[in-house]
Amino acid sequence: MKTAIQGEKGSFHEVAARQYFRNESIEIVPCTTFDLTLIAVREGLADFAMIAIENARSGSILSNYTLIRESGMKILGEHNLRIVQNLMALPGQSLETIREIRSHPIAFNQCMSYLNHLKNVTLIEADDTAGSARYISENRLMGVAAISSAISAQIYGLEIIAPGIETYKKNYTRFLLVGEKDKAGREGNKISVSFCTGHRPGSLAAVLVRLAELDINLSKIQSVPRLNGDWEYMFYADLELNPDHDINQIKNVLQEYATELEILGIYNKGDKLYES
Repeated sequence: MKTAIQGEKGSFHEVAARQYFRNESIEIVPCTTFDLTLIAVREGLADFAMIAIENARSGSILSNYTLIRESGMKILGEHNLRIVQNLMALPGQSLETIREIRSHPIAFNQCMSYLNHLKNVTLIEADDTAGSARYISENRLMGVAAISSAISAQIYGLEIIAPGIETYKKNYTRFLLVGEKDKAGREGNKISVSFCTGHRPGSLAAVLVRLAELDINLSKIQSVPRLNGDWEYMFYADLELNPDHDINQIKNVLQEYATELEILGIYNKGDKLYES
């Protein structure tokens, strides 16, 4: 079973994928962009894609909502991963010898309280955390460190100089497992939807009131502009369901008060925050 991820082996995407399928053997298919992870599934190079959708510190990755919707694929599950960022370099070095640190900009953002105390160190933004570790290892770069997962240090032969440098210890990322429609579930305790409302006062409120009347917990709602030049918006929402909820009734209510409704996935909520 193959799972496409954005990033190199040893990235947090790989950690999330392996933890999600913790009782199964999987093969990781590294991709350079989120777009390519979905293309890998579409072209049969992978069975699933594991995609980060939001971080407790950095917020939602809005473009990934659109990628999933436009791909026509479905959300099959989710995984919550506690992100532990580590400063690493080639063996035998100390913090005092480091003059350059490479990592993904979001990783930098998660570690700024630590990084702000470093002197005479240049931060270099890269496409991937694990890719930064690999770059240092392959080029045998002295005086250069990466911020990445502990597993990437093992894979690329680096030594962790400073573990757990993230600012907020409740730093977690929510990942979504995405696959083709024929793998989509029909049951679960969470449903992700996208919809539009009329460009008039109270149109969104009407949807939210009806959901509340059905005793549905709206765990998330996110708006993104529609590309029509009129500053209208599309909404992405996550709805948490009780065992007695009727999904068809929910669909009927949304269709009555919203337009362009699409069910992005019905799946089970990822309750536990797994350590990386």
